[in-house]
Amino acid sequence: MKFSELELQSEIVDALTEMKYVDMTPIQEKAIPHILDKRDLIGQAETGSGKTSACAIPIVELTEPENRVIQHLILVPTRELALQYVQEIDDVAKHTDVVPFAIFGGFDIGIQKAKLNHGVHILVATPGRLIDLIWNTKLDLTHVRTVILDEADEMLDMGFIDDVDFILSCMLQEVQTLLFSATMPPEIAKLTSKYLTDPVKIELNVDQGAPSSLEHHFLHLHGGDRVDTLLNFLSEEEEVNQVIIFCNSRDKGGDLYRKVHRKFRSCEYIHGGLDQSRRMSIFDRFKERKIKFMVATDVAGRGLDFSHVTHVINFDFPFNPEIYAHRTGRTGRMGRKGIALTMVTDRDLSGLKRLIKVREIEAQWRGREPDLSKVRAGKPRGRPGQASGPQGRRQKHHGPPHHREHHHKEASNKGSSRAG
Repeated sequence: MKFSELELQSEIVDALTEMKYVDMTPIQEKAIPHILDKRDLIGQAETGSGKTSACAIPIVELTEPENRVIQHLILVPTRELALQYVQEIDDVAKHTDVVPFAIFGGFDIGIQKAKLNHGVHILVATPGRLIDLIWNTKLDLTHVRTVILDEADEMLDMGFIDDVDFILSCMLQEVQTLLFSATMPPEIAKLTSKYLTDPVKIELNVDQGAPSSLEHHFLHLHGGDRVDTLLNFLSEEEEVNQVIIFCNSRDKGGDLYRKVHRKFRSCEYIHGGLDQSRRMSIFDRFKERKIKFMVATDVAGRGLDFSHVTHVINFDFPFNPEIYAHRTGRTGRMGRKGIALTMVTDRDLSGLKRLIKVREIEAQWRGREPDLSKVRAGKPRGRPGQASGPQGRRQKHHGPPHHREHHHKEASNKGSSRAG
């Protein structure tokens, strides 16, 4: 189905034409008509399926620009994803008077308050900062007609689920609620049953563990230096456009960055400890293809949308299949071919066996393939330094949600062993 077949206002059609948006992705084709019909919706789809546009296009269409109040609220787990949403909405709404704005931790709250006072139609927010504003200002959410929860499973993993519950409970008026998630853990399913009314359910890539455009390559390390192996791969691999290299900890990422940067000057390191201006400078330059290699931690890498990434490399084996899915979702997006290369040691083999089974991966081996038939599939590991419940997630924090902002650190975790 083509975007031109939708009954959209001419200003949006012109913007989509300029963005070279012609054919809809499956999630867009299935979701947009229901969103325009103001139905509650649950969309279960992989990262990179086009969810951001599937939300941005209809909510711009449904916005009344002359009414300078918050009409739509979008909750996301990280500031990077918040800014990407605003950019997408800005592009779609460029010929209209619709005003989007993002609020998140790590940025001057006074500036954010001032902007909100000047009139915003679409508010994109991380949970902690929104709760700060709800408690400490006269933020008016009484005119909100649509609430969107994106990357809901990521918000659960990051410990924001109680915050999201609190925010939804603040909506005393009837709202249209849209929830998007790559997976559907029991906690998310409980949230949907509590707040969504007769939702349309869209499930894509649920039976197949990963997009068909993504190739899963594995390299079994037999001694030798892991960094040298990586550098040789980056030097010899053909058709490398841009590469994201994931590490499990900030310290390890910093050490790897220094070694990669010595050989390839076009390299940067993104982690939760960077200040906002530095993070956004790196993202912008990477998006403009001024940087070829980016070393990243999981927290910093969540929700990133870069269309030219050809390779994702797991320098460290991911802690569980969900993290693997979110990392490798940075490439092979929107039907483009992508390669995910994961370095595997002997101690990773049990986790690898479980990963292949859970994600239904067709593994391609670089070099000798290990015999996994004698390996017992392992259980997912929790993140280092993270209190884990039965599913490896952070335990719930008790007390008023607005006091947990500093505990969560909204994608800026402290401690060298943390993933930020």
